[in-house]
Order: sequence, then structure tokens, then C-alpha cells
Amino acid sequence: MSQKDEFHNLDIPADGLFRELAAGVTTRIFSGEHAMLSVVTLAPYAQGTLHHHPEEQWGVLLEGSAIRVQGDEEIPVKKGDFWRTPGNVPHTMRAGPEGARVLDIFSPPRPEYKKAGSGFGT
Repeated sequence: MSQKDEFHNLDIPADGLFRELAAGVTTRIFSGEHAMLSVVTLAPYAQGTLHHHPEEQWGVLLEGSAIRVQGDEEIPVKKGDFWRTPGNVPHTMRAGPEGARVLDIFSPPRPEYKKAGSGFGT
């Protein structure tokens, strides 16, 4: 494998493994040995499904605005905000009027995100 294969760009739509998570919510996934990045795009007012998984997750709001639902709280987030979601804590996002783009980081990588498909997995 060439080292060039290890370089990616947030703004190239064809880069990464595409997955449709919910109506108006898509992601491009980049998996390594010990961590996984997911660039999630939410259409205006789109919302993911409340879900949980054993992997730790960090998120960074790159663009737009959103409400982060985490546990039993709804927390408004703006560009530049970032957060940690411990494993098995129920969570989702609800985009604001201009939509949102989020960088999620998982450790370890989520097995169900290593293949194309749809949904948030189990």
C-alpha cells in the first residue's frame, strides 16, 4: 500500500466508504487499526436515530448548528464545539436550519461501519 492511500480530504465526496445512516443523514467512513473517523452530513433539520454502541465516540461540529442528544440531555452545539460520548450511552444529532457536518472519531473502530450499507448498526 502506498503512503498516498493514507491521505484523505474532508471536501471530496467520493473519498471514504459511504453509508446512509437515516433520511437526510449520510457519512463517509475512514477506518484504521485502532480508530475510525466518520464525516457525517445532516440536511437541514435532519435527525439520526437514537442509538448506542460499546465504542467510545468523540464528535466535532465542523459546520452548521445542531442539538446533541446524549443520555437524557439535549445540548445545543455550534461550529467548533466538540464532545465525548462514552460507550453504551444513547445519543443522536438533530441538525439546525442550515444543516450540519460532524467529524466523529471512534475507538476502537466500529465493525458494522467497515462495510457500506445503511443504518447506525446495532
